[in-house]
Amino acid sequence: MTLSLSQAHAELLRGQVVAVGTDTVYGLAATLDNPEAISAIYELKGRPEGMALPILINSLEQAQELGVQLDERAESLSLLWPGALTIVVPAPQALASLVHGSSSVGLRIPDHGYLLELLALTGPLAVTSANPHGQPPATSAEMAEQYFANHATFAGVYGEEIGTGSASTIIDLTRDEWSILREGGISRAVLEALLFKG
Repeated sequence: MTLSLSQAHAELLRGQVVAVGTDTVYGLAATLDNPEAISAIYELKGRPEGMALPILINSLEQAQELGVQLDERAESLSLLWPGALTIVVPAPQALASLVHGSSSVGLRIPDHGYLLELLALTGPLAVTSANPHGQPPATSAEMAEQYFANHATFAGVYGEEIGTGSASTIIDLTRDEWSILREGGISRAVLEALLFKG
């Protein structure tokens, strides 16, 4: 089922999981303040409990509202937002626990107008790639529907298909020495250029 902006907003508010088009691959989204909806993502994917969910935001202001402080390195890398970069930073335990983490969260601002509109309405969303664990990420609305349409907690698909098909790059800034957890849409060379500028 294809959802309009208002329908996707309403379904998320009532605790359903929505597949959303992004600038990378389709993602499964749930509101941060609904533990049952977040648990439903894990159930839909068969995702291991130890793997925390990243959080999509539509602005640096939303990060601040979550209580996340970005250090100088994170601020430098945020120049790549909106874009295919997830930045893992220290976070209050109360926030990290919402997405099944402990002391950090992964944040990203997607380069996707439809999704940014939704985030403006819902606030930050817990989102992970739309696929059963171990299967290829959904790169079309049809693929997301095929994966999840028969599940009661799945409401449908929102947003057009404009993704690159490549997942976001994930960089860990929780330690003095940064590391790349996954290289995706943004290369190491680009990250190094920003982190070592000047």
